[in-house]
Amino acid sequence: MPQSAANRWVLLIHQIPPKPDYFRVKVGRRLQRLGAVAIKNSVYVLPRSDETVEDFQWQMREIVAGGGEASVCEANFVDGLTDTEIEALFRTARDADYREIAADAQRLLKALPGGGRRARTDGRGQITADVRRLKRRLADIVAIDFFGAPRRRPAHEELARLEARLRPRETQVPPPAHPAQAPSGATWVTRQGVYIDRIASAWLIRRFIDSKAQFKFVAAEGYRPRPGELRFDMFEAEYTHEGDACTFETLVTRFGLGDRALRVIAEIVHDIDCKEAKFGRPEASGIERLIAGIAKQHAEDTARLAHGAALFDALYAALAATAAETGRPRPAKRGAARTTTRSSRR
Repeated sequence: MPQSAANRWVLLIHQIPPKPDYFRVKVGRRLQRLGAVAIKNSVYVLPRSDETVEDFQWQMREIVAGGGEASVCEANFVDGLTDTEIEALFRTARDADYREIAADAQRLLKALPGGGRRARTDGRGQITADVRRLKRRLADIVAIDFFGAPRRRPAHEELARLEARLRPRETQVPPPAHPAQAPSGATWVTRQGVYIDRIASAWLIRRFIDSKAQFKFVAAEGYRPRPGELRFDMFEAEYTHEGDACTFETLVTRFGLGDRALRVIAEIVHDIDCKEAKFGRPEASGIERLIAGIAKQHAEDTARLAHGAALFDALYAALAATAAETGRPRPAKRGAARTTTRSSRR
């Protein structure tokens, strides 16, 4: 998101006629959905980007069409409110939204049969529908959480806890009977402006599928693949989203990669890419911030892949070490060992 000193913010300044009442309410709700906060009466602010400018322009047209007056301008605050204070307004607004999500998740958890234990059939359908709506609300809030409100992670964790209660007991998913044949030295094509799913997928491809892979970045629409090219995470690609699985998950499944550490990374990538808390991995928030930092520092896709590969190498090493540690048999307690020794002497 561009944040130069000259165009840090975009403002909507408006005046709405007092009647009809519903129009004022409609505009207020729309501004709330955009994530805008009021810095004065009828003056709303968003961090400046092409998208937020367009959002305010559409809102301005709606206000004018309804008989009001409105202007959109870019701004850099010289005196009075500081950038830090404005950012705090956004975090406060989003924290209130996240608290509502967490409270609703807690209420639904208490409503489950058996005091929060796994639901049977009674009431499960309604609660499942409520959870879906709650997930959509959370995704909408995340999309307008421009400055990383502190309550975001607790909201994700509460929703993940609720989903874990509703989810059937996990069964071991067998690897595919005939995993896809791993290519060698193929040209893998994806969309320009790589982000979480494409960065992680490129790392997975080069690390576990095709060590000699070459990557090509193209426009999102209108590209016709050349013979021998493999597309990923783009429309009609050979490897892309399938059902509710992101591209990383698709690659893991299609190539029969059953590594526990990779499955954890797949869950992290899924929740970040799909903007939901299906798996609720605690690492997701930190990885999301790091990927955002890489994208902000590096405009070139090759640089993003290089820095992303270093990130996922480190993450994989940590997760693999944890999996190995938890898989080791625990040493016997000292007291138990002494008892065994005494018994053997008798």
